[in-house]
Formats: sequence, structure tokens, C-alpha cells
Amino acid sequence: MKQLKYQSILGPLYLVASEKGLKSLLWDRCRVPFAKKPENILALAVKELDEYFSYQRTIFTIPLEMEGTKFQMQVWKNLLKIPYGKTCSYKTLASMIKNEKATRAVGTANGKNPLCIIIPCHRVISANGGIGGYSGGLEIKMKLLEFETKKDESS
Repeated sequence: MKQLKYQSILGPLYLVASEKGLKSLLWDRCRVPFAKKPENILALAVKELDEYFSYQRTIFTIPLEMEGTKFQMQVWKNLLKIPYGKTCSYKTLASMIKNEKATRAVGTANGKNPLCIIIPCHRVISANGGIGGYSGGLEIKMKLLEFETKKDESS
């Protein structure tokens, strides 16, 4: 596995990939060696992130190598169903996995998403309209939501 620092318009992101797929996209550096240059998966991730941040991509196609519990994987796969520029509540996400009483567990799984932006956990908000939490901080979450809304309005 190798790590690559990506400078986004919202600050640095750290990409970790194996030969099979992107394993994580995090706001904080992790304990994986840095790649000397982006190859294969990392290069594709950089290309797709560049397209996303220049309003040319709304869906990511990069191969992913996700690791988590069965429940986490279920939540993360359903996060991919939230359309670009839209939000849903933790309660709605719990309904999507057919477990309406698992709102808190859904929130916990959402918070452990290792692939921020690509698996759009920033699109999940509280049922009362509150922003909820985010691994990159609430300011970045708001900026991501505003960023996607601007693209949605300009379409």
C-alpha cells in the first residue's frame, strides 16, 4: 500500500491505495509510506478528484477496496445512492438499509467511512436539518455541500 497527498481546494487529502483499489481518502495523514509518484490507482484517484473539484465529475468510478463490518459496508454502499448535490438524513439512511431503528449505528458507520468524498458521507445530515458531524470538520462539510449545490444550480 502507498499513500499520496492530494491538495484539494478545501485542504490536503491523503489517498491510500493497494494494487486492487483505493482503500482510503482521509483528511488526516496515516501511517502508510508515501508513493514516489502516483501510479495506477492513485493516478486515477487524482484524475477523478481533479474532475470532481472542477465540476466535471459527479460520480466516481475508481475501483475501491473497502474494509469494514458487514453493517458498515451496507451503510457505505447506500451512501453511494445519495445523488450529487442532495442530502438525506441519518434516519432516511437507516430506512434505506431496512433498519429504521439503527439511526445511531448508521451515524457511527457513516463516521467511520474511510473514503470521504468518494463515498459521500458529507451528504448525510440530521433529520432536524442540522449539519451532523464530519471527519474533516463541520466547516469542510458545509463547504462540500455548498460546492455540490453550486454545481447543481449551474446545470
